[in-house]
This record gives sequence, C-alpha cells and structure tokens, in this order.
Amino acid sequence: MLLLDANTISYYFRGDPQVVPRLQALSPDDVGVPAVVAYELRYGLARLGPGQAGRRLQALETLLLPMWTAPFDGECARLAASLRAELESRGEVIGPHDILIAATALRHQAALVTRNVREFSRVAGLQVINWHTPDA
Repeated sequence: MLLLDANTISYYFRGDPQVVPRLQALSPDDVGVPAVVAYELRYGLARLGPGQAGRRLQALETLLLPMWTAPFDGECARLAASLRAELESRGEVIGPHDILIAATALRHQAALVTRNVREFSRVAGLQVINWHTPDA
C-alpha cells in the first residue's frame, strides 16, 4: 500500500511528468491518502474562497473518491506521540502534521510517497518513496 503526501498530490495536479504517469499506473486499491493529508489539501483550497476553489476542489474530490483514506486512530495517536518525543530528544523535530502523517503510514504499514524526504527520513522504520528520484 502506498500513501500519498500532500506534495505528491499537488505535483499530480500540476502535471508533473515524474508523478502523473506513476500515479495513473496504480490501481486505486493500492493507493491511499492519510486523513491528515486530505485535511491539508481541503484546507488549502478552502483558504482560496469558493470562487477560486470550486473546480480545484471538485478535481481533488474526484481524485480522492476511489482512494482509501487512512484514518488517524488511537494507535496512530500513540505512535505519533512516541515519534515526536523520540525526534525531539534527538533534536530532529519535524512538522506537527508530518508527525501525524508518518504515524499513519507506520500504523497502516504503508510506504509514504513524498518529495519531503529531508523530514520524513528522520522517522525510523518509515518507508519513504520519492518519485522525483531516478530509482523511484
């Protein structure tokens, strides 16, 4: 199972030649989004206002509809708290949403597709895939 980070979905909508064919080649059964990512994307569009966000929101909903939304549940919360404490103790803090996304991917035993390798690679045990590298 692959979970998509918000930046991967943003690159898809921009027509990125590294992302579009890879995403289109996947079965909706093999790809999902963490609930936190769905929130981030919808919030970003909501900030644009109804006049500017209408078509974009419709396109996002169409993309997300067949995908699984990985829930942030109690086990994700436990993992996120542990991850955050561990990263803080090492002085390697990552963003608060990124902690929740990483915990969701770990909880659901999924690889995370993101271009934000710098932060997510700090999370032990998290499989990170960057479609913008030749070996992806």
